[in-house]
Amino acid sequence: MRAAWIAFVIGSSFFLFEFVARIEPSLDTATIAHFFGLTDSGFGTLSSLFFWIYAPMQIVVGLVLDRLGARTFVIGGSLCCAAGVLLFAATNVVGIAAAGRLLTGFGASFAFVSALWLVNHWFAPERFALLSGAVNAMGMVGAAIGAVLLSDFIETAGWRLVFAATGLLGLGIFAAALLFLREPTSPASDAETGAVEHVRQSLATVLGDGRIWALSVVGMLFYMPVNVYAGLWGTTELVHDHHRSQIAAETIVSMVFWGMALGSIAGGWISDLLGHRKYLVLGGAVLTGLAYLAVLYVQVSAFTEGALLLAAGFFGGFQMLTFAMAKEGLANDVVGTAVAFVNMIGIAGALIFQPLVGYLADAAGGNFALALATVPACTGLAALIVLFVPEYRHPDHVSDGSEAPAS
Repeated sequence: MRAAWIAFVIGSSFFLFEFVARIEPSLDTATIAHFFGLTDSGFGTLSSLFFWIYAPMQIVVGLVLDRLGARTFVIGGSLCCAAGVLLFAATNVVGIAAAGRLLTGFGASFAFVSALWLVNHWFAPERFALLSGAVNAMGMVGAAIGAVLLSDFIETAGWRLVFAATGLLGLGIFAAALLFLREPTSPASDAETGAVEHVRQSLATVLGDGRIWALSVVGMLFYMPVNVYAGLWGTTELVHDHHRSQIAAETIVSMVFWGMALGSIAGGWISDLLGHRKYLVLGGAVLTGLAYLAVLYVQVSAFTEGALLLAAGFFGGFQMLTFAMAKEGLANDVVGTAVAFVNMIGIAGALIFQPLVGYLADAAGGNFALALATVPACTGLAALIVLFVPEYRHPDHVSDGSEAPAS
């Protein structure tokens, strides 16, 4: 059992590191853009290279994890991610910085799915929702730290030194994985089918399952507030429409991530206690949307805005249960592929909704509150869709080997 907890800590730490590396360029955009001689648009393109490789890599990651296990890819992924951050910090050539950002995204693509794969294969089925929520909480803590604390460090020491320190921490995770990470054998690794046939069967199983598609869309819509409001436009809206200072707005928005950290764990614990996921996702989506409606359209104090966004993040943490629902409906040998597919659709949503809100704000004459009406609209749609998704557990994910009834 000690090896299981070591695997959990290393996998979670890799995800935390990846999340910090993901958002770091947004913490000092003007200075970094000026350093590389880029316009705002050019800097946006440079930063987004992370996602353009991260998203399509998800299916590849899921397939190789199901076939070969996680240890090799946690080791290699953490090394690539750390090397990419260090490369970005060390160069003054924009092309090399772009290569560093791509390398960071490539390595980071293994973090989240590997962590959930390790949880699934090391721990009992009834602990998956709680522990996967704890993994997500680590990433959210990383985002909250990045949004506030690292901004102060960057102002004091400069972005290059902070990036370099982050990269060195990533190398520490690489060393820990190399020395201490173990894993159970993947169910697919001993399969009689060849690798190519296993890939074909895994893709056919996951892509041919309408329930997985529905849960992927639910997860994307439910996560949209984090991608769009907390990850990009929330600070701008608070400064523009609510007349908060930049620092105050960043602090208020960071409450989303603290709430997500708490809600991911609480939602998993309640879900495992009850043995059900669906109606927690439904209720969480509705309450998340209501909290964002209040922040956007009700004039309240800064303290109340922070409290509402903490609540929005808390109930938004229930989005993690879509991963549990997805993996529990399929056999153990395709868990990595299923989780990776749901994650890929969620990340792809950021590539759609982030520019869409910007376009809507421009079309509305700079009215960010109107453009961000898409946030509660998406959570409401997520609640509606999940209402029609059956809750089912494959025998691989029930301790006594019996099927759970659909609901």
